[in-house]
Amino acid sequence: MAENRDRRNDNRREENDGLEKKLIAVNRVSKTVKGGRNMRFSALVVVGDGQGKVGLGMGKAAEVSEAIEKASKLAKRNMVSISLKENTIPHATTGKYGRGQVLLLPAEQGTGVIAGGAVRIVLEVAGVKDIRTKSLGSNNPINSAKATMQGLMSLRNADEIARLRGVDIATD
Repeated sequence: MAENRDRRNDNRREENDGLEKKLIAVNRVSKTVKGGRNMRFSALVVVGDGQGKVGLGMGKAAEVSEAIEKASKLAKRNMVSISLKENTIPHATTGKYGRGQVLLLPAEQGTGVIAGGAVRIVLEVAGVKDIRTKSLGSNNPINSAKATMQGLMSLRNADEIARLRGVDIATD
């Protein structure tokens, strides 16, 4: 019995591993069946370390807390590293998902995160401190968050591009 208790505590410690977890949206969905309506919940969660690693997950369950837990586990599994240049992004990019489109623009130090809704949450958890954004198209939080992730994953810094081209970067 003591072993089971120790195992359970290890799992709890594993969850609290320095990652920041934020809830973006919770949707109540219903399915009409013969006996009435079945209510379920879907949750969208973003997880990041604040230093360039971020993941997005969506979970569905009969209760809100279970949906959030499932989404968190999926977000941790889907974590990716993004290219950052100090506190901003290396270049302008556009992320697209469905009808959602997000324009991400680098900003000077001290600008802050100029973004709204789901885009702001994803960028803050990823560790971006200075950025300007514009949401184009759909303002649905799911599409906006996924479009932001697409934009962040498309970023490349100068070292990566030089390595792909087989060129040395001249440092002056």
